[in-house]
Amino acid sequence: MNGAKLMKYAKFQQVFSEAMVALSAFSAQDFFPASPMSRWFDKLVGLEARYRRIFLELDAYFEMVLSQHMDPGRVKPETDDLVDVLINLWKGQALTKDPLKALIMDAFIGGTTTSSVTLLWAMSELIKNPAVMKKAQTEIRNMVADKQTLQVDNLSKLKYLKMVVKETLRLHPPAPLLVPRETMDHVKVLGYDIPPKTRIFVNVWAIGRDPVRWEKPEEFYPERFDDISIDFHGSHYELLPFGAGRRICPAIHMGATIVEFTLASLLHSFDWELPQGMTSQDVSMEGTGRQVYCRKTPLYLVPSCKKQTHFP
Repeated sequence: MNGAKLMKYAKFQQVFSEAMVALSAFSAQDFFPASPMSRWFDKLVGLEARYRRIFLELDAYFEMVLSQHMDPGRVKPETDDLVDVLINLWKGQALTKDPLKALIMDAFIGGTTTSSVTLLWAMSELIKNPAVMKKAQTEIRNMVADKQTLQVDNLSKLKYLKMVVKETLRLHPPAPLLVPRETMDHVKVLGYDIPPKTRIFVNVWAIGRDPVRWEKPEEFYPERFDDISIDFHGSHYELLPFGAGRRICPAIHMGATIVEFTLASLLHSFDWELPQGMTSQDVSMEGTGRQVYCRKTPLYLVPSCKKQTHFP
């Protein structure tokens, strides 16, 4: 990657990070949409100007991506990528490029950050619980056996790995308050009257650590899912990292597959240790963030090639 591409990538990363912060920022218009003072307040604190600047920078980036993919002289890969598929669906439609840009933005913001955050929390819990990591590696390596690489088709056979991912999402949902909802009609919940057009936040972080629903809720224990059918596909309200109902995350299957396959590949190909002088007690599990809850401090691990032996 040359210097110009590196600068463009760094610039996009900066704008992308700013967009994530802006999306989770307090906006008076979100909470008081009917008040004429709301927009005045957002202008006064500079939020509206910040939104506009970030939007224009993201729009310019997505315009560049679309232009490159629509260039007749472009050397196309053997298979279409996501942008190619969206462009093919868009051609012939009486629509602007705006829907394409919106879908690309959703893929970037909703699909990349949450997956990477979940992987970091999973590796954090595994390095603090070496017996769990050993058990997961045993399952993966015995199943792959003499094959050099893991295949996506193998995931359906990795029962314990799936339990590790479930337990990670229970303790560390990447979006702890989900995407905000809005009531359509007047409802009564636990004796409280909630008027229509009220903004609702679902605290899935608290649900996943509820001692009424979970035994030893603060403990990372994947085996808890061994004898129960609870899953995260929206049917069980004890575990809702992707939401539920009509507004459930549309990329739930893709997101789960990416996390499971990447985590399985890391555990299959490498053995993992902490840097010299560190112990599992030194690994901080403190998080930070608003819309996406990630590790507050970086996670440093030392990989080494796996031993050329099979586990018993």
